[in-house]
Amino acid sequence: MSHEIKDPVGFLLSVMESQAGFKNFEGISRLEHGLQSATNAEQNGATSALIVASLLHDIGSILRANHPDLAGDPERGHEEIGAKVLVRWFGPEVTEPIALHVMAKRYLVATEAGYAGKLSPISVKSLKAQGLPLTASESDAFLALPYAKDALALRHWDEAAKISGAVTPSLEHFRHHVEACLSP
Repeated sequence: MSHEIKDPVGFLLSVMESQAGFKNFEGISRLEHGLQSATNAEQNGATSALIVASLLHDIGSILRANHPDLAGDPERGHEEIGAKVLVRWFGPEVTEPIALHVMAKRYLVATEAGYAGKLSPISVKSLKAQGLPLTASESDAFLALPYAKDALALRHWDEAAKISGAVTPSLEHFRHHVEACLSP
């Protein structure tokens, strides 16, 4: 694949659509998970940027597996891969919550009573690989970041987006949000 992508919206939606038939260990596909996350964001009155970030927050995992030439270093976390690829088309209001959503999980486990109990088995497993809960000083540093609050909102929508059989709008429903967020 060439790194020149003439239709980024079409490309990103096709990357998400490519996951429709592949269920993960939680019984839903990455497409269903993205749609549920975006639906949660939309239902909570989020901006188009946060809806797009919610839809695409795990795209780095898909790119690592299906577009390694675009994804780059496979050792980076999926959040880094996704943000780094998406920055060519979107501003920080989309890419930074994606880049920070793993750190947001670590923050919430450290600071929100009962949050760890809400994690799915896969999230618990990945938390160990991602660095466990933040320390108090790391938590303070995280909260000082410009898009930390958006990342926390995304994380809550992400964690609630693992319901087999949940009804959501179609991927096409979110196209206008993606188009509205493209950088000029």
